[in-house]
Amino acid sequence: MGADREGRGRRRRMRVGAYVGCGAVLLAGCASMPDEGDLRGVESTPRQDAQVRVYALPPREDAPPSEIVGGFLEALTSDDPDYETARLYLAGKALSDWQPNASTTVLGEAPRARVEPRGTSEADGDFLYRLTGQEVARVDAQHAYEPADEAYNETVHLTRVKDTKQWRIDRLPPGVVMGESDFQRTYVSVNKYYFTSFARAGRLGTVADPVYVRREVDPVTRMVRALLKGPTRWLNGAARTSFPPGTALKKGVRSLTPDDQNKLVVPLNGKADHVTRGRCNEMGAQLLFTLRDLMPTGVDEVELQRSDGSQLCVLDEGEADNVASHGAGERAGYEYFVDGEGRLVRMPADGDGEPKPVPGALGTGDTEFRSAAVGRDEDRAAGVSKDGSEMYVGSFASGDSLGDPVVHSEGATPGDRLTTPSWDGRGDLWVADRNPSDPRLLVLQDGAGEPLEARTPELDGRIKAVRVAADGVRIALIVERKGKVALFIGRIERDSDSQGEPSVSIVELRSATPRLEDVTAMSWAGDSRLVVVGRESGGVQQMRYVQVDGSMPDGPQPAPLTGVKEIAASEDERLPLVAHSEEDGIVRLSSGSQWQTVVSEGTAPVYPG
Repeated sequence: MGADREGRGRRRRMRVGAYVGCGAVLLAGCASMPDEGDLRGVESTPRQDAQVRVYALPPREDAPPSEIVGGFLEALTSDDPDYETARLYLAGKALSDWQPNASTTVLGEAPRARVEPRGTSEADGDFLYRLTGQEVARVDAQHAYEPADEAYNETVHLTRVKDTKQWRIDRLPPGVVMGESDFQRTYVSVNKYYFTSFARAGRLGTVADPVYVRREVDPVTRMVRALLKGPTRWLNGAARTSFPPGTALKKGVRSLTPDDQNKLVVPLNGKADHVTRGRCNEMGAQLLFTLRDLMPTGVDEVELQRSDGSQLCVLDEGEADNVASHGAGERAGYEYFVDGEGRLVRMPADGDGEPKPVPGALGTGDTEFRSAAVGRDEDRAAGVSKDGSEMYVGSFASGDSLGDPVVHSEGATPGDRLTTPSWDGRGDLWVADRNPSDPRLLVLQDGAGEPLEARTPELDGRIKAVRVAADGVRIALIVERKGKVALFIGRIERDSDSQGEPSVSIVELRSATPRLEDVTAMSWAGDSRLVVVGRESGGVQQMRYVQVDGSMPDGPQPAPLTGVKEIAASEDERLPLVAHSEEDGIVRLSSGSQWQTVVSEGTAPVYPG
């Protein structure tokens, strides 16, 4: 449990220069809590500098029950590694049984507390407080984040300890609870990395598994431990780890810190003692990719050790990139869009050059297109005809003809026909048919052959847009249901039916935009991040980054842009955003700049994928 509030007692700050910080902000255990009357929240703690650590103060002598509850909630928002100060507010079974790492419940605001007349008898040494609020998310024991929208209603019981005559908490809810602003200050989202079931360009493919860890509490060690435990539940089965089952840090290892050469030594238990050099390299690659995402400078080299302290293998960043194709793989050479003549055109991704038609039939204008998807190898593309009824696949080889359409829709209107297609990292091509009488999500293996209809047993609504991640494991769908349009992330499962024919299913759909009710456009913008255009209830259109787990990542958001119809981002976060604006045409946003017009006539901007 916890609270995000402005401490009303003693505070002291020390600013430090280390990466995770070593100074302290002392939080007083004396936040104001009502003994009776209306519900009250305790004001939220302002966002702290990333280099300031926050600690709580222990309970003071003869503190009343209200101060004990307030101090305990305050202590849970601190940076005590094992909640040592928070435990000073506990007694009895609460002290022995409380497991703060079991879960973290996030409320929209600080938990409100009031005395419950029932169950409270100060003369008998009993006080009961009720904690309430609106739950917006939960982080489970695997550190996985899940949005929520339900009332929070729990109780905290206090007793007067016989020996000391001090008030202490002896019954409390499991885990931790805090307000959203304290959660954003205290926790950071980091990607763990695992491998997919297929290779790309002769290298293993990776898939990101985002989790939340406490920002200032030994995040390196916590991320290594989380990585060793394997994928979170949602991703388990679609991703694999090269660490043998049961692999953990060697007994007695409490903290991992890179040395002054930016090398990290990771002592493992006996479960990994006999892995091959190749498998050890894969384990090292997982560590390097994960720590690269956690730390501003990453880790240059990892050394994995056996349980007897001998060296298992050493791997640096360059060797890790040879083991696995990390993220989007090769950097995109071009940005693409459909020009005013219905041709697929491209311009250099670095912004140095004018748009030109692509080689081959998709750039001639003989067939006019309204949208397209470019293969990740940038040697072919799929184009949807101007009326949305047909999809073609063509190469970028000069002189090649377009051939017959590979998909046809019978929808009555352009809006009821084919969506913009999307290529995954396996080279398969995806598109949705929005025909109300026959809605389908289709996949063409290697972009050719008879379309296979993907099963969507959990889908409740009509697909309006499709984007598949480079990992080939996750798919983003804009879905319309009962007048609301939201973004969902699904897991792709591939199998064979009883006749041995391939089958594909989209399972465990989850919302990535729980606070938006009208999503109009989206694109993958990183390994576990998307850029989304939408609006909140009663609000205006906005553009923002969201995580696949439905959380809002730290960092700046895109500059505002009006009238956005389509958006394109690369999973390589170094490349600029490209958008189609009703007012300005095709526009581009480079890092730290404002939107700039590329051409006044054009639609459907895309990067490879």
